[in-house]
Amino acid sequence: MYKRAVIAIITLFISLQGQAGQTEVINVDVRKLGTEQFSFTVTLRHADSGWEHYANKWEVVDSDGNIYGTRILHHPHVNEQPFTRSLGHVVIPRNIRSIIIRGYDSIHGKGEQEYKVELPK
Repeated sequence: MYKRAVIAIITLFISLQGQAGQTEVINVDVRKLGTEQFSFTVTLRHADSGWEHYANKWEVVDSDGNIYGTRILHHPHVNEQPFTRSLGHVVIPRNIRSIIIRGYDSIHGKGEQEYKVELPK
């Protein structure tokens, strides 16, 4: 009985470790700069622990998965959570009405959570 309980706890812990620590997009501000140009200011939350595990980028994509912009995050933000970074002059065709922001981290890659936002007219 004791052995089964220990195995169950270890299995649960390993399962949670695989899901924990993904980058969460918590806010997006989008501004229209021109006919097909936009600026994005994105706030992310991630349990950065140092160079071995940190939020390393976010992307601007449409519902078909076409990538219009990528903001590379060059270092961990261990003591700055949540944190906000911008990406300007992202060209998006006129027929696109909404986009999705996807966050990534150095271990899990693309996070499961996506943030959809309508583009200003």
